[in-house]
Amino acid sequence: MNKWTRRAFIGAGTITGGGFLLGVAGFALAPSRHSLVADDAAAHGQLTTWITVAPDNTVTILIPHCEMGQGTPTALAMMAAEELEADWALVRVQEAPALDAYANGYIVRAASGDYVPAMLGRGIDYSAFKLAEWFGFQVTGGSTAVRSTGEYGMRVAGAAAKEMLVQAAAAEWGVAASECVAKGSRITHAASNRSATYGELARAAAGQKVPTSPALKAPDGFTLRRTSPGRLDIPAKVNGTANYAIDVTVPGMLYAAISMAPVHGGTLVSVDPAPAEAMPGVKKVVQLKEAVAVVADSFWRARKALAALAPEFTDAGHGGVSTASIFAAFDAAIGAAPEVPAGAAKVVTADYKVPFLAHATMEPMVCTAKVEGDRVEVWTGVQDPLNARKVAAKALDIDVEQVTLTNFLLGGGFGRRLPFTFDYVDLGVRIARAMAPVPVKTIWSRENDIQHDYYRGAALSRHAGALDASGVPLAAHSFYTGGGNGEAVAMPYAIAEKTAEEKEAKHPIRPGQWRSVLNSQHGFFKESFIDEMAHAAGVDPFGFRRALLTGQPRVKAVLEKAAEISGWGTPLPPGEGRGIAICESFGTIVAEVAHVAVSPDGVLKVLHVYAAVDCGDVVHLDGATAQVEGSIVFALSAALLSEITIEGGRVVETNFRDYPMIHLKDAPKVTTAFVRSDAPLGGLGEPCVPPLAPALTNAIHAATGIRVRELPIRKAPLVRI
Repeated sequence: MNKWTRRAFIGAGTITGGGFLLGVAGFALAPSRHSLVADDAAAHGQLTTWITVAPDNTVTILIPHCEMGQGTPTALAMMAAEELEADWALVRVQEAPALDAYANGYIVRAASGDYVPAMLGRGIDYSAFKLAEWFGFQVTGGSTAVRSTGEYGMRVAGAAAKEMLVQAAAAEWGVAASECVAKGSRITHAASNRSATYGELARAAAGQKVPTSPALKAPDGFTLRRTSPGRLDIPAKVNGTANYAIDVTVPGMLYAAISMAPVHGGTLVSVDPAPAEAMPGVKKVVQLKEAVAVVADSFWRARKALAALAPEFTDAGHGGVSTASIFAAFDAAIGAAPEVPAGAAKVVTADYKVPFLAHATMEPMVCTAKVEGDRVEVWTGVQDPLNARKVAAKALDIDVEQVTLTNFLLGGGFGRRLPFTFDYVDLGVRIARAMAPVPVKTIWSRENDIQHDYYRGAALSRHAGALDASGVPLAAHSFYTGGGNGEAVAMPYAIAEKTAEEKEAKHPIRPGQWRSVLNSQHGFFKESFIDEMAHAAGVDPFGFRRALLTGQPRVKAVLEKAAEISGWGTPLPPGEGRGIAICESFGTIVAEVAHVAVSPDGVLKVLHVYAAVDCGDVVHLDGATAQVEGSIVFALSAALLSEITIEGGRVVETNFRDYPMIHLKDAPKVTTAFVRSDAPLGGLGEPCVPPLAPALTNAIHAATGIRVRELPIRKAPLVRI
């Protein structure tokens, strides 16, 4: 393990002036790891926790997750503050630095759920931390932060800190701890009329033994959770003081614009740097194995000079690859439709097709780096700072300890800034090395961003289903390409035969994790097909699904709630229709109803989307609602408009003119209803994406009788011939 010290932690700006430090260099507070730890705790690699109480009574909560618009740091702080009984007005948040001591093992711990015996909890937690540290794991993604770090880290840290403060007050006043009450960042002993702020008790509390099993509040005692205090990140974003990676400025900094091999895997053959180097402000043309960059005194000058170059790249042998060839390979790999039981009264078959998709974050990729000798300082925005630090170290062939990485707010992520997608960090530090010791900010153009993404996979699925004479489904089988897993292909319906089998067909387009990951493809596939089976059976799609949810009370309740809030079954004018779909992913069940209108000449208008969501419980109500709405709009762009196509091995689309997003005027009204259950906390950033596309195409069928089986919908003629 890499050694770190209390001095290093204090240097990160978490505590000054004799405040209360919890979780580092002397204390370890993590799930089932509640014993007092010696001052050399860091040498043993124990997981730290995240709470600082300063003498001025402010509470700083260190968060091992990034802020990329989703509001997670606020929700995590609420979970800690709820247990701590802190005054929310005094709570501050700070992102944990990119140091091994802050590797996040809570996601690993969460995977084991509540099935870990108490006696094994410490070992599980320690192992999870060591794994996270080993792999450099400090990730934000997979809709995991609240249900992992929040549940197993923040709550426990807050509860333990409160008990330590209470014990400190009781000892100072010579009273029983049970007679002391914590509330609003103050401990009170009513019988003696004594009280003290957390800040006043902080120094004494630091000497208390860490409780091994701090008591957590019961949900019916929550006073902060399930409310909507102002998000902690919003004021700075409104007044313009928020800093993103693209805002970074370093004294003496230069700027780089970059052109990469248009075919993934291609290499630079040749480039004449003279045309660019003769232009004003240009400092150097940097030639890399797979790219050429122009470094200048402004990004505008760098990009203008880059356009004057004519680099030649190889195509890595992929020059014949196209969208058509990829889907032809998919089709050949799948072959004939799956077999269904012999003697079925009715057989239903269908193929569904989805394209590659880009992430298209609002903020393009950017990395600023300064290389001095065998050290590098990096300023960027990533979803996993520790892994980004490793990428920088590998690019320069130095030890990871020689890399200092500062992470900033992210202008969107959606999976593009996850581990294994840090090409912009790799390229950025290599360009900076060529200009050392001058710092260089490498900014990707929108064209770079669209044409050199890690794409949501294209996919093709082939389905076959069987119904008996009364319309009861006997089988639902599918073959598919493009990736899948148990969660993505699972159907909750009580159908005797259900299978989903992947057929492999490789291609050179680099894949990435895209919001809701494989669920985005398979949600469309399976919920479109179950709708087709319902219509083949002559049964209302909602009623058909509901009848097949025997033994699935949570799923059934969510489906019914979506139908209820959407007015399912009430009459609609001609040309309008409703479609329904339900998917479970990331521990959350979501049912959505889309209400659409299609004009006689085929113009589609999405009027309203209704979402019913069971994520167990909701921490920040307004933030949770925003995640539902944002997911729906994100998914709507993909379903209606977006498509990445390949020709000559390269991406055709270049910018929003040919990779469009929906505009504000096209956004539907969204109604959200949360269905509270006793299930463990589920995710929210991703689960509302998968049901949207099938709900929308099912609604189009209800309005027009036209079944859309290929996305984006803009390619489908919606006028009946």
